[in-house]
Amino acid sequence: MKLLLAIVNNDDSAVASSALTEKGFFVTKLSTTGGFLMVGNTTLLIGTEDESVDEVMKILKKHCVTRKQVTSPTASFGTGLKKDSLPREVNVGGATVFVLNVEKTFKI
Repeated sequence: MKLLLAIVNNDDSAVASSALTEKGFFVTKLSTTGGFLMVGNTTLLIGTEDESVDEVMKILKKHCVTRKQVTSPTASFGTGLKKDSLPREVNVGGATVFVLNVEKTFKI
C-alpha cells in the first residue's frame, strides 16, 4: 500500500480531489502554506494500492496544471526588500507528490 502526499495549488485542489473521488480513491484535503510564494495551497492525502499509483499520478497531471502568474516580490519570504522591486511573472500550479510506503493501515 502507498500513501501519496500531493501538494497542489488551491485553484486546482477541488477539481483534482473530485476527479480522484470519482475514480474511487479516498482523499483527505489539508490546507497548507509554503513554497516560493508563501501562499496557501492544499495537500491531498491519498491512500491506494501499489498498482494504482500510476492512475493517481495521471489524474493529478491532468488537473494540476502549471500556469504563469504575475506577483509582487514581497509575496515571497526574504525578497522584495527594495523599494523599487517590480512585480514579476512566475510559474505556479502543478503538483509536488511524495509516494510513501505504508506498512499497516487501520480503520477504527
